[in-house]
Amino acid sequence: MDAFLTSEGLLALVTLTFLEIVLGVDNVIFISILSAKLPAAQQHKARRTGLIAAMLMRIGLLMSLAWIIRLTAPLFTVFGYEISGRDLILILGGLFLIGKATLEIHERLEGDHAKGETRVAPSFAAVITQIMLLDIVFSLDSVITAVGMADDISIMVAAVVLSVLIMMFSAEPISEFVSRHPTIKVLALSFLLLIGISLLGDGLDMHVPKGYIYFAMGFSIFVEMINLRVRGSSEPVQLKQPFDAGAHQG
Repeated sequence: MDAFLTSEGLLALVTLTFLEIVLGVDNVIFISILSAKLPAAQQHKARRTGLIAAMLMRIGLLMSLAWIIRLTAPLFTVFGYEISGRDLILILGGLFLIGKATLEIHERLEGDHAKGETRVAPSFAAVITQIMLLDIVFSLDSVITAVGMADDISIMVAAVVLSVLIMMFSAEPISEFVSRHPTIKVLALSFLLLIGISLLGDGLDMHVPKGYIYFAMGFSIFVEMINLRVRGSSEPVQLKQPFDAGAHQG
């Protein structure tokens, strides 16, 4: 507790909480898009479950700092690149995000309606499984940042808990806003592509500064906000729904 009573400790807590929120924005977007595939009654529960799982995963990883440090040790070499456990997780996570975002964009814009196919919506368990798989990747990135920013484990854990609590309150309005505006949904999916490429680059030791990524995302949102303001109350384009709202897996 003494760490929280010093100016350095409080500054580290505030800074780290802010960074955890910034790093968690992409996680919230991904959770919002996946949970939207569920019936309305289950969406809030899915978002909350996903964020709680992310928090527990981050705390669990923080408590296993020795294992995290070992993850950075090279496992093998490919074409002169040393690949560690962390690199492997980031590469696989990046590829998953790129593939997932590409499929989601295709389904929203092209869909399978021309073929007369009716696809069954995924179950609650299937959506939560996908969320938790990506939580692992996002948590690893978050924990490595925390370890680099603070020395006291209690400050790291407090920052993670505070950031997730703040994200829980913001997840609902973010999800509703994304669902209400189809162009924002496609933009959010393109952000996931961008994040996937960034993770892939990090895994291959070709680091892209996060500032560039977040500036591009922020500027895109700013331009789209102007577009929404100019369009006013005009009817937005309707994206295709890849799943039959009445058909749902058990």
